[in-house]
Amino acid sequence: MYYQVVSFSHKNCDQGMREKLAFSNDEEKIDLLNLLVAFDFVHESFIISTCNRVEIVLATRDNFSSFHAILGLMAQKSNLDFYTLKTTAQRYDDEEAVQHIFSVVSALDSLVIGESQITGQVKEAFMLSHRNKTAGRKLNRMISYAVKCAAEVRNVTNISQNPISIASVAVAQAHKLLGDSMSGTTAVVVGAGEMGVLAAKHLLRAGCDVIMLGRDQEKVELTAHSLGENVKAGTMDKLPKYINRYRLLFSATSAKEAIITRDLIENEALPRLWFDMAIPRDIEDMKLEKLELFRIDDLRAISQTNHALREEQAVRAGEIVEKYKEEFYSWLRALSIEPVIKQMREHVSEAIDLEMKRALKKGFVPAEAEANMRKMAEQMFKRFLHDPTQNLRHSSTEKENANCIEAVKKMFNIDTENIDYKQYKNDHHTKGYNA
Repeated sequence: MYYQVVSFSHKNCDQGMREKLAFSNDEEKIDLLNLLVAFDFVHESFIISTCNRVEIVLATRDNFSSFHAILGLMAQKSNLDFYTLKTTAQRYDDEEAVQHIFSVVSALDSLVIGESQITGQVKEAFMLSHRNKTAGRKLNRMISYAVKCAAEVRNVTNISQNPISIASVAVAQAHKLLGDSMSGTTAVVVGAGEMGVLAAKHLLRAGCDVIMLGRDQEKVELTAHSLGENVKAGTMDKLPKYINRYRLLFSATSAKEAIITRDLIENEALPRLWFDMAIPRDIEDMKLEKLELFRIDDLRAISQTNHALREEQAVRAGEIVEKYKEEFYSWLRALSIEPVIKQMREHVSEAIDLEMKRALKKGFVPAEAEANMRKMAEQMFKRFLHDPTQNLRHSSTEKENANCIEAVKKMFNIDTENIDYKQYKNDHHTKGYNA
């Protein structure tokens, strides 16, 4: 079994491509997950789809085949050329895949280093696939270790102090441009999801009043109420009215098409400062003399200051990720040997039973001596297997001995493909995971 991640992120593809690759809802993810696990070389998979990345995470039998299957399915979904995707995609296999996911969950691979949302987003992505029965124990082991790694990164470093998100970078940029005049300004937030709520919270801290708009009136009203009296709720039919009245706007919806278009603009003389935090984009390209528009990729340069300030802590965090990757693989190798040892002993027991029956039938052993003979045979084999099994346990923790274990499995005709590893959970278990 192998791990693999195929990544399309802010590091290797632009916003326009990410928009085409993004999944707009859970149903789209489930459709692709079902297609993926239908291949006999894919064990499990889940999909991370955020503003800054689309990543497909897999446990596979064949990384070459799974990579090309993903490219084909994503090309079909996005209407992008297969070979364009192949040259753009970042492929991580096995230990690189594990290290990458640990870095992602620890917010070291984010557009804004140390941002607070990604850990929860990855856990939710895994749970969606787990509920769909397209992800299980193979990927659960990796995610559980990744979450533990992220917790240690937060505890040991200060990389996540004053957590920063795309929303907070956008609000900080607005404050930089507007200065003290921002306090008392009314800002329109379009979208009542996680990003919209974060934007609203940062705007409130900056002294703004907020009008929050969304499609679900009840949800928007509940969200606005939870944020306090300075947040008013409204529905999307009020959008034209507010974008022609207030200059400051932050948009983060899950709409597939742009919801803020040129034909909605009536008052062109109004200075506008807009932040589009959505993938796909909420605001279409438009030429307005007094419009200053920031999109997600525009915020990358702004976030570089944050990256520089945290670079030293990011190095320390990277060392933690490397340590957890090594511990994870050491534990996996150790865990994998227990069912091998158990099956070796079962084979011995079967051999003893078969030979005892033959000896009794042939009269080599009298019936009254069967119990003692069986006990002696069992003790002989236990003594014989003691040193080999201890050596196997010891060697299983060492990376260079992985082929040795596979050779033992082949030699003794041992199959561990469908083993439930929960029963071996406490053997060689140094960190633990929740299965």
